[in-house]
Amino acid sequence: MSEVVEDSSNIAAKPFRAVETEEERAERLAKQEEIDQRSVYVGNVDYQSTPEQLESFFNSSGTIERITILFDKFSGLPKGYAYVEFDTKESVNTAIEELHGKEFRGRELRVTPKRTNLPGFKPRGGFRGGRAGFRGGFRGGRGFRGGFRGGRGNGYRGRGGFNGGAETSENGQQPPVPPATAPAPAPVPSTSEISTE
Repeated sequence: MSEVVEDSSNIAAKPFRAVETEEERAERLAKQEEIDQRSVYVGNVDYQSTPEQLESFFNSSGTIERITILFDKFSGLPKGYAYVEFDTKESVNTAIEELHGKEFRGRELRVTPKRTNLPGFKPRGGFRGGRAGFRGGFRGGRGFRGGFRGGRGNGYRGRGGFNGGAETSENGQQPPVPPATAPAPAPVPSTSEISTE
């Protein structure tokens, strides 16, 4: 009787990651904040730019520790911005004063201090108020809730309001839209229908 044994030597095991203690987390966040205070955000970067080109452009501001050009993880294309980390905080102020608005590879750069992201904190844009208050900006003729929602997609929102003029079926879905067709041409009158009056 033969026994089948699976070879598990080629299965990549996930590395074990210990739970981070509060002290380790505080230390990591303090270190990240210190790095962020020595870094600048560089917006409107040319998509063909290399870290070496950015380094030569920012060298006049101070000694550079690291340059990070961000890429989209799905398409692999550059996002159009970068981060430059300097060795001192004074270099950040120098870079902002001297290089903000300067042209680099045909584009006007936007150089600002890098902000520190707080893990788990995701601010939402604009004032939304409480549950009983006014929710967001002007949405059309209905005032508080609902309002005109045309042009935001055709999905059922579930909270009333105008849905771009489309009717919904019993299950909350919109009926299928027939394909667009050209209007039928007007019939050409025959010679017996033409009057000469």
